[in-house]
Amino acid sequence: MITTIFSKSKPINFLIVFSITLIAFVVLHIKYPNAVNPDLSIWVKIPEFLLLFLSVLILSFIVLKNLLSQQNNYEILLFGLFVLAVPQVFIRFNIVVSNFFVLLALRRLISIGSQKQVVKKIFDSAFLIGLASLFYFWAILFFPLIFIALLLFSVNAVKSYFVPFIGLLAIIILAICYSILMNNDFFSALNINPESNLDFSSYNSLQFIVVITMLLSFGIWSSVFYLNDIKKKKRSYRPSYKILFFTCMFASALAVLAPQKNGSELLFLFAPLAVIITNYIETITEKWFKEIYLGLLVIIPFVLLML
Repeated sequence: MITTIFSKSKPINFLIVFSITLIAFVVLHIKYPNAVNPDLSIWVKIPEFLLLFLSVLILSFIVLKNLLSQQNNYEILLFGLFVLAVPQVFIRFNIVVSNFFVLLALRRLISIGSQKQVVKKIFDSAFLIGLASLFYFWAILFFPLIFIALLLFSVNAVKSYFVPFIGLLAIIILAICYSILMNNDFFSALNINPESNLDFSSYNSLQFIVVITMLLSFGIWSSVFYLNDIKKKKRSYRPSYKILFFTCMFASALAVLAPQKNGSELLFLFAPLAVIITNYIETITEKWFKEIYLGLLVIIPFVLLML
């Protein structure tokens, strides 16, 4: 039944995902009140929720525009379920904003495949990733993704490889100007904080153990088939699929290096992983197995709500 509902892109699917995301937002404030900053007003929390749901819409646009799935909505359902499993993604507004800009950058990167306005798209991607890093420093890990995209799309113009640095420099200059005007210094707005943390003890709870096990097991299993299936795609589509896989790898590295491990850092992983798992679900020919596979991904987050 679940596969039937989301097998085609329909407005009702977005309403379902909106509801799931809203439940996650409410659950955070009811179940994990100590994790929420009490100083944040409702005028900050509502935009945070809306921005996260807007990220869902951007993900859907990326997938549908670039034919990264079979025109279904599994990817937005999975994204919403991941958020429900880890409602702590709402703890830090800056990470929600940073992830939003990373998705916008990903959209521009994949569109390089059209070979139109390539320089502009490269600049936009670097600018957006730089902007994302102002809100969360470790988002800068996605910067090498630009060069990977250039190689995968066979962009051979030497000048194209200098454009990302110009885009990043533009953000640095704007941030310095903002710091001078607002804070009377030079570098406070740059948010340069390369601190990392390899202590995973904060994940030592039933919720995170279940969630991380789910993400790793379903993610690794799906990735094996995803990488193998890329070879069967049209040559022109392969770079986009590879970029998504690299995005997932960089997001995983970000989660490992994150200085504060409270669950919010996992948000960067949800979009690319949702697409990878979606592609695997589409390859399953046995309807009963597809229902069980997707059913587990639906059931686990809801079970966690009761723990």
